[in-house]
Amino acid sequence: MHMMKMDGLTMNMHSAMPKGLKKDTHAKFHVGEKVILKADHMKGMKNAKATVAGVYKTKLYKIDFKPTNGSKEVKNHKWVVASELSAKGALKAGKAVTVKADHMYGMKGAKGKIVSVNKGPAYTVNFKDKKTGMNIKNHKWLVQSELKSE
Repeated sequence: MHMMKMDGLTMNMHSAMPKGLKKDTHAKFHVGEKVILKADHMKGMKNAKATVAGVYKTKLYKIDFKPTNGSKEVKNHKWVVASELSAKGALKAGKAVTVKADHMYGMKGAKGKIVSVNKGPAYTVNFKDKKTGMNIKNHKWLVQSELKSE
């Protein structure tokens, strides 16, 4: 597992893609398209030039969670998809969940709750971090409003 320290959190740069996602061929942006990132999920991301690596037809969830490593609660983490969460019943705002994603150290197995739901599509992107100069591959996840045409 390759880890990278970002904003006080350790990011897993090689977390696996969830199984069973369906490609979205009707999204605004397509695989291979050049975009500018409007998101600021981590330092060095906002306004970076990126290439769309994947587009999936799925909802995305903003969550709060308490890391399993004892770190302070993470508020409004953007984003996870349904297969990265475990819960009883429908996934909706306010629902208690267990996180199956491993985007960050201490995330997998963490208890949390859904803050909001975005209907998708879900994007992965490749970009060069403007702060560290590192090439980031398949950054998960962005919503359409976090991308703009180059």
